[in-house]
Order: sequence, then C-alpha cells, then structure tokens
Amino acid sequence: MEKFWLQSYPKGIPAEISIDQVPSLVALFEKACATYAGQVAYISMGREMTYRQLDEESRAFAGWLQSRGMAKGDRVALMMPNLLQYPVALFGALRAGCVVVNCNPLYTPRELEQQLKDSGATAIVIVENFAHVLEKVIAHTAIKHVVVTPMGEMLGMLKGALVNFVVRHIKKLVPAWHIAGAIGFNRTLSAGRQHGFQPVQLGHDDLAFLQYTGGTTGISKGAMLTHGNICANVAQALAWIGPVVKEGKEFIITALPLYHIFALTANCLTFMSVGARNLLIANPRDIPNFIKEWGKYPVSIMTGVNTLFNALLHNPEFAKLDFSSFRVTLGGGMAVQAPVAERWLKTTGVPLHQAYGLTETSPAATINPLDVREFNGSIGLPISSTEVVIRDDNSQEVQINQVGEICIRGPQVMKGYWERQEETDGVFGPGRFLRTGDMGYMDKNGFVFLVDRKKDMILVSGFNVYPNEVEEAIAMHPGVIEVAAIGVPDERCGEVVKIFVVRKDPALNEAALIQHCRSLLTGYKVPKHVEFRDDLPKTNVGKVLRRALKDEPKETV
Repeated sequence: MEKFWLQSYPKGIPAEISIDQVPSLVALFEKACATYAGQVAYISMGREMTYRQLDEESRAFAGWLQSRGMAKGDRVALMMPNLLQYPVALFGALRAGCVVVNCNPLYTPRELEQQLKDSGATAIVIVENFAHVLEKVIAHTAIKHVVVTPMGEMLGMLKGALVNFVVRHIKKLVPAWHIAGAIGFNRTLSAGRQHGFQPVQLGHDDLAFLQYTGGTTGISKGAMLTHGNICANVAQALAWIGPVVKEGKEFIITALPLYHIFALTANCLTFMSVGARNLLIANPRDIPNFIKEWGKYPVSIMTGVNTLFNALLHNPEFAKLDFSSFRVTLGGGMAVQAPVAERWLKTTGVPLHQAYGLTETSPAATINPLDVREFNGSIGLPISSTEVVIRDDNSQEVQINQVGEICIRGPQVMKGYWERQEETDGVFGPGRFLRTGDMGYMDKNGFVFLVDRKKDMILVSGFNVYPNEVEEAIAMHPGVIEVAAIGVPDERCGEVVKIFVVRKDPALNEAALIQHCRSLLTGYKVPKHVEFRDDLPKTNVGKVLRRALKDEPKETV
C-alpha cells in the first residue's frame, strides 16, 4: 500500500525501523544499565535508585525466581502501584525468561481470580494493601509463590518504617490478611543473591507480557505481546522522539500506572533506553501531592490522559510550578479535548501532543509530530513501520476524510489473545490488519482523526452521534470540570444523548448547559438529559467509563 503519510514526517524520522540488533527487552535493559550505570533511574518518595542498583536488584530477583523453579515461559503476576519494587520485579521476571502478567491493584476478588486463572500465573508480587484480595481467591488459582511487599519496603530502614506506619496505622490502608508461605520482597532479593542468576536465551518470538485488555466491553483478554513486539514499539517511539530527546538528560514524571501498557512502554522502557530519570507517583489521584512532588524536580517530560491534564489545570497550585525545564507532553489513552490542550499550552508553555494506540499494539500506532505547537485534534501520523487503513463494515477501504474503523498493521501488533483463537481470528481483518474497534478518518496528509469507539456511537433518529464530539463541546463551558456522554433509549428517536457533568460552578444548571450546546452542536446532537455528579467512574488510568454509566440500574417510578 502507498504510505502517503510519509510526506508529512518531520525531518529525520525514518520510514522503517529495525530491531535486528536487539534480540529482547532484556538486552535493551542490560544495555541501558551498562550505559547509564551511575545515573539515577527511579525516584520514589524521595528515595533514588541508580541504573546500577536496578541491574543488581533485578538480577537478584531473577535468581530468586529461578531458585523457586520458575523457568522460561512461566507467568509471574505483578500487582502494585508505582513503587520501586515494580521495575525491580518487572526486569527480574523478564531476565528469568518469565512472562509478566500485570494486574490492576484495584481489582475485585472476582477480577483477580479470573486473570490469574486465565493466565496460569504461578507466582505473584503484590503490595500488602491488596493481599486480602489475593487471600480470598488464591485457592482457586495456580499460584504457588507469593511475595507480599509493604509500600515502603525499598525506601530504606527509617523512611520505609515511617511510610509503612502511616499506611498501616494512620491511613489504615492494609486490611488483615493471611497467606501461608508468603515472603517479603527484600527477603527474595537476599535469597536471590545467594542462589545466583543464570541468563536465559530470549528472542523476538518469546512472550514478554500477557497484557490484559481493560474489560470495559466484556471479559478481559490477555494480549500476547512478544519481546519483538515491545522492542519494535520502543524503537518506533525512539525514532519519533529522537530529534527532541537528550540522552542521559531527560527527567520524566510517571503518574500513569506502570502496569498499564501506555506507561509501561513509554515511561518505563522507552525512556529507560535513553537513560532518563523517572519520578514515580504512587497515587496520581492525590493531585496536591502530585504537584508538590513535581515541584521538587526539573521535570522535562510527562505522559498522561485527558482527565489527568484537566485535573492538574483545575488546581491553582499547578500554574505556580517552574516549567523552565519542561519540554514534552504526550497524551494518550483517551481523546484529548481541545480546551484542555489549549489551556495546557497556555499554562505550561508546552504543546500537548496526542498519540494513539491500544494494548494490542504495544501500544503506540500513531503520534503527532513533536514540532507542531498548535493542537490539531489529530491522533497523529502512522509511526515508522506502521500501516493504517480506514475500513467500512464490509472490510473495504473508505475514501480520504470518510469515517470508518481504524485498522493497523505493524511489528508492534500483538501475536494474538492468550488461549482465545476465535477472538484472535475475529480481531484480524484482511491482510492481518488489526481491527481496533475505533472509528476515525485519515486526511490527505496522512493525519488520523479519532471519532469515537464504535460501540459507544449513539444513533439518534438514524444519525450517528459520537460522544467525544458532544463531550468536547460541553468541556468548553467554563463551569464544567468533567463530562461523559452516553446514549439512552427514547421512544421517538430510538436513542438520545444524556450527559453526566461534574461542575466547577455550583450555580451551573441544565438549562444553561443545553443552551451552550445549542450554540455548538446540531440539534440532534444536543443532550436531552443532564445529570450532575460529584465524580465520574474511571479506569485505572483515569479514562471515563461510559459503559459503567450505561449499566447503572435505572430508577423505577
């Protein structure tokens, strides 16, 4: 196919990438540790860990896994927020040849049981705050080895003890639990050092992650991401950001959870490859503390989602930060709204560049050129070695500027869904292009524009209404903090638009919002129902869960 988008590439961006010289993520990791050994890799709650220490500690954890009989291909589950324990366990598991299964710490017992059983994980590292959840389901899983770590375990004796005391006794965030044979994280490292580590031969086709999809539209499925998939996406990202990144000089702030594919590939792996310092934020919902932590360091790069950017902008302390070292912002995970992007640029002086991808694409597929300062509403150009086509319901390619399903092919696209061949066959279309389930279009210059999730589209009297468009219009109102739009049944129109709004201005009422919408939207797109909320349901990365709003029980009269 003709890659006409290449004409829009910034100078120096290659059309293709190669990972022939990078056999695995372990090779990528070990090269970074050797190159930047004396530099800081991670900072958490004031504690710094250098690349050399990360190398040593992860080697020890790999040795412990091998001492327990864990071998190449065995699955290791990780269930913790952004703590120093995460990268140590992550790279230790990969070095032992194991497949990492990332688990959301906020999983319910049912969700955790389903994922552990589906993946067949036999070992798990879990922060003690959530050990009581594991206790309820472990008997129904294949888990044999349990590592339970307190929040402050890697912060040093005094600081760690203080953090653990506050978490356990002041905030009371650790419910009682008992799991026979569970071991502490530092004890695994001591045991691993004694046992020693035997390197494992790994290649592009070996599995690195079973990365479970969000499950917002059904049962969560494990995307099989190989070492080749992730190495390719890291190489693609580096090719794209290379012209603006300073090796060994960058400082990235990581508020998105590392167990999510966006932060995992971008913050953890891509910026590791250029020797960046990585500031871990354990609780990004605590915006005041997030801003306080940012203020201590010369942050140069941030990744995030629209709701996180919006929350920061609505806190008056954020604008007081020193942004003199700040140069790059990447937004993904959900559509970035124009009002948020415009205010971000005005506040920080840094453009908010939108990118796009899925768990199934490791995740990056399209990224906006980083030399563009004005927000263009696009999710960017197909990145190096990536093909994007827009197809209709009959798998036929549509014309330029015509809306259809975004379909993607490239070396970063997953191998398939773990032990779900039927679902795997269904998600790949002609030419083995991945069907994303996202609706969008491509313009004459190759820029891709996201319209909405195919399943979220609202059908009003036969007209397609995309929630993103409605939400962006409402977000322009100065009295609105957040908004979500869904379709609800209507006898006359089939469906109509309903919005859920978090107000900044308590005086804002339904009539004012409807009038605002009428000035920006065609009549059939204007909401017919308005409900004010204190907050909106969100995923672990802050993406608003429209499905949860749709599935709420309806009141009966």
